[in-house]
Amino acid sequence: MKELRIVFMGTPDFAVTTLATIVEAQYNVVGVITAPDRPAGRGRKLNTSAVKNYALEKNLKILQPTNLKDTTFLEELKVLDANLQIVVAFRMLPKAVWQMPKYGTFNLHASLLPQYRGAAPINWAIINGETKTGVTTFYIDDKIDTGEIILQEETSISTEDTAGTLHDKLMHLGAALVLKTLDAIKNDKVALVKQKDTEELRSAYKIHKETCKVNWELPLDKIYNHIRGLCPYPAAWTTLYNKEEEIFLKIYAISKITEIHDYKNGTVIFTKKEVKIAVNHGFINLIEIQLPGKRKMKTNEVLNGLNLDKNAHVA
Repeated sequence: MKELRIVFMGTPDFAVTTLATIVEAQYNVVGVITAPDRPAGRGRKLNTSAVKNYALEKNLKILQPTNLKDTTFLEELKVLDANLQIVVAFRMLPKAVWQMPKYGTFNLHASLLPQYRGAAPINWAIINGETKTGVTTFYIDDKIDTGEIILQEETSISTEDTAGTLHDKLMHLGAALVLKTLDAIKNDKVALVKQKDTEELRSAYKIHKETCKVNWELPLDKIYNHIRGLCPYPAAWTTLYNKEEEIFLKIYAISKITEIHDYKNGTVIFTKKEVKIAVNHGFINLIEIQLPGKRKMKTNEVLNGLNLDKNAHVA
């Protein structure tokens, strides 16, 4: 049985759950690598990562390199004398880092590889209307998300799931899979599987502002999937044309209504309590939205201060 000395690398909440699971299972975490503190908000107060906050609570050794190839950082990492590294929601590692430990470096990825390699697998799985996804642990190599698979765990995606709910589901599933992976490594029971690129592969490339713009000419289901795949972050958006105003509108919670109608796509249909957008084969019912400079609000709250014109539309 191997005695593991682990360096953990990660930054957001998604990674904290895995780190906490490892610590609670009494694995020896000799160091934590996370993003540098960054100024945020109007006061430009330094913001620390979720992983750093947890590591401070547990008195774990923390390193926050700005450059992963920096010789000083590489020396500090070497001094930790880890024989295994775990990466969860971090950044691409140089070869000098991932090759350092005796038992390698493995990554937790929020998809069933080789599908959805890239930065935003959770978002794209929902946007593309997938009904299942999962988590994968794999050894890092010199390309992005292409290394040999250690273990995988599958889960379903419901028609009500958003990127937020699926994130939380995969966060816990992933933490459990990392524990199983550690157990396999510790007991020399790893059976690696090479990734096969023969099937049609879907990418999970980084999402940009233009990716988030709603195309109201698409079919109902595609629009529904697109919006919930971006909720709560980074959020779908559209431009609301109301009288002489052009209003940038972020869209969060929605429902869909399948119905034949004669409205032009993008037409806004509203009552005192409800706003619907006409699309092909139905309507998108807006439940929670955000106007510029305002907080997220239920649509009926927004209607109290927004005088919608009968010719209002989105595009």
